[in-house]
Amino acid sequence: MRIVRTPEDRFADLPDFSYPPRYADVGGVRMAYVEVGPSDGEPVLLLHGEPSWSFLYRHVMPVLADAGLRAIAADLIGFGRSDKPTEIEDHSYAWHVEWVRAFAFDALDLRGLTLVGQDWGGLIGLRLVTEHPDRFARVVAANTGLPTGDQPMPEVWLRFREVVRTAPTLDVARLVQSGCQTTLPDAVLAAYEAPFPGPDFMTAPRAMPGLVPTSPDDPATAANRAAWQQLATWDKPFLVAFSDRDPITGAMAPILKQVVPGAAGIEHPVIEGAGHFLQEDAGQQLGAVIADFVRTHPAA
Repeated sequence: MRIVRTPEDRFADLPDFSYPPRYADVGGVRMAYVEVGPSDGEPVLLLHGEPSWSFLYRHVMPVLADAGLRAIAADLIGFGRSDKPTEIEDHSYAWHVEWVRAFAFDALDLRGLTLVGQDWGGLIGLRLVTEHPDRFARVVAANTGLPTGDQPMPEVWLRFREVVRTAPTLDVARLVQSGCQTTLPDAVLAAYEAPFPGPDFMTAPRAMPGLVPTSPDDPATAANRAAWQQLATWDKPFLVAFSDRDPITGAMAPILKQVVPGAAGIEHPVIEGAGHFLQEDAGQQLGAVIADFVRTHPAA
């Protein structure tokens, strides 16, 4: 596996994101993360999706820290400051699940976790929740899902996949902006471009849409079906915190509320005026929702 690392000077002067990077070895590749809050606070694992990185959570993290929580935002392999395998074949759904597992459990030994998963952060995180339920106390699903390929994906997502597959140059900043309701400043758009100084660094964003199960015989389908079976028995607190303007994942919110026993009896917020990247459009509000959820649903 050939790996490239984004030069650190690409991350200079990031707006509202001065957290020093930390690193963990996960099976021979280096995963980057940042954290804030008391080291003995309840841990909250913040997982981003395509094509963003932990920078996405910069307005969520201080709210969690102020609530006494230990907020940990990881960069998926291939994104942010994490190592970037350069071949499409180096990326698989199973490998991304394993990399995050190794990070959260082997490297950081996190327990009593609250998962916050958005986009791929949920596709990966919900697998970890169902495969290692003893490690988790709560779940926050935010604009995400767990596709098995048994149901068709939304047309808007299929168009996105085709753009990522065929575009001669992948404009990451434009992709993020298209998933937001607010107009992002130039410095923020530059921060989303920062991890990707050249084509060799872009493999993960190119690969990820092709890893989403879209047919019943997809390599990840069996594991995701098994995860749904486990979610149907998950009775720990489960919060569905979706925005009202995400055409990609919006249909998943009522399904999660109906299927997961831990979602019953909980008031699930709808974050208004926010798009797919609700952390950008309503980051502080999302942070407050997460903090309140943790406070009002203490770990067993």
